Amino acid sequence: MSKRQLAEWLDKHKTIYEELALQIWDRPELAYTESFASRLQAAVLRKAGFTVTEGIGGIPTAFIAEYGSGKPVIGILGEYDALPGLSQKVSAERDEAVPGGPGHGCGHNLLGTAGVAAVTALKQRIDDERLPGTIRYYGCPAEEVLSGKTFMARTGVFDDLDAALTWHPGSSVTPWDIPTSALTSIEFHFRGRAAHAGGSPHLGRSALDAVELTNVGANYLREHVPDGSRIHYTITNGGVAPNIVPDKASVWYFLRGANREHVDELLARLIKIAQGGALMTETEVSWDITAGAYDLNVNRTLNRLLADQHAVAGPLEFTEEDLKLAKALADTLDEQAQLAAVKRKQELGLSGDELLPTGLHTYEPAGRPAGGGSTDVGDVSWITPVGQIMTTCAPFGVQVHTWQATASFGSPIGLKGMQHAAKLLALSVYELLTDGGSALQQARSEFERTTRGKAYTAAIPAEIQAPVGAIPV
Repeated sequence: MSKRQLAEWLDKHKTIYEELALQIWDRPELAYTESFASRLQAAVLRKAGFTVTEGIGGIPTAFIAEYGSGKPVIGILGEYDALPGLSQKVSAERDEAVPGGPGHGCGHNLLGTAGVAAVTALKQRIDDERLPGTIRYYGCPAEEVLSGKTFMARTGVFDDLDAALTWHPGSSVTPWDIPTSALTSIEFHFRGRAAHAGGSPHLGRSALDAVELTNVGANYLREHVPDGSRIHYTITNGGVAPNIVPDKASVWYFLRGANREHVDELLARLIKIAQGGALMTETEVSWDITAGAYDLNVNRTLNRLLADQHAVAGPLEFTEEDLKLAKALADTLDEQAQLAAVKRKQELGLSGDELLPTGLHTYEPAGRPAGGGSTDVGDVSWITPVGQIMTTCAPFGVQVHTWQATASFGSPIGLKGMQHAAKLLALSVYELLTDGGSALQQARSEFERTTRGKAYTAAIPAEIQAPVGAIPV
């Protein structure tokens, strides 16, 4: 009865949260600048009766909204940052809303809003049934740069959680049973000596040479790393003019691996390479570690709990107009993306022509390597059990971080997937609050087994603070 009331409440109030998601979609904000989105969500929750604490981890756009008292303490993780260069209207043609502007190509306008809807619906059940327990919504900034939750975690705000749940917009209703990669983001800064490149090159010490030698060394390192490792880089400063020996140059690396230990080993080796580049060029090198996300510690107990709510939540339904837009967007994908979509459909057991899957589908995780992507949800998953699921918010084959994804996540397709996710989250938390602790005990046992007693330590050094200076007021 109460689960049905939760789903009915979310259906009755869905317009409120659809408008909230679209407001955030219309005003995309990059990592650490999400002032509009965070304030809007915090205001909605404060009005609903939650106690809101802002400025978590020294980040103005990070907040916690809490309701209830006592145990268990269950968190829902939300996000709301956008991506650069992915501005797009709801259209099956490339049509930027703001030329060169940011856009919600990862669907975080939906991700956070579903969490807001879920905890607000749960508050009604806590009040009506006088349920013991505490629910929290975590407004988490800067997931796209893989560090917002890390800075929050350093302050201990996740430490007393019995469990946390989250979701992500996708192209099917699928529990997130595949681990993600651990990651470190590091930027090296070289300082040399400027000189006239034609008249007196012997007097210069090129910082750009040091960058290039570091990149050569990193390329040789690739042969001698564990399977699944990734080393990406871009030169962020290569000097100012060809006829000046560059006295300053920088290179930015992402290091990925199957787990935190692998990435830490890669980092130690890459730092030695950069120091070697500086030694060979008689320059100096320093570095900044700006992100240090953990691999995702999958908790299948909680993932199954989320998946089990799919039938209870009611059908996920799309209209003919939704299917028409889905077909038009899918037709814009190149051949490689379409082939990848066919392979993934086979893994999920989907039919070939199913563009907007509405049923529950699962991967077989046994033997699968970690996914190539990374997320700072991984940090939380090494502090407390975390469950995560995807729902259909875009046509099958559309990848996140594309303009097609931005279009989908601002369309009725994305909003319907968000509504379904809100139900899965709310229904799952309700069960955790009312089942006498059975699911939580199983989730904790699995967590203790998979973490093997390893205590979480943030991989961003304590002296590094979140880059919030440019946040508009």
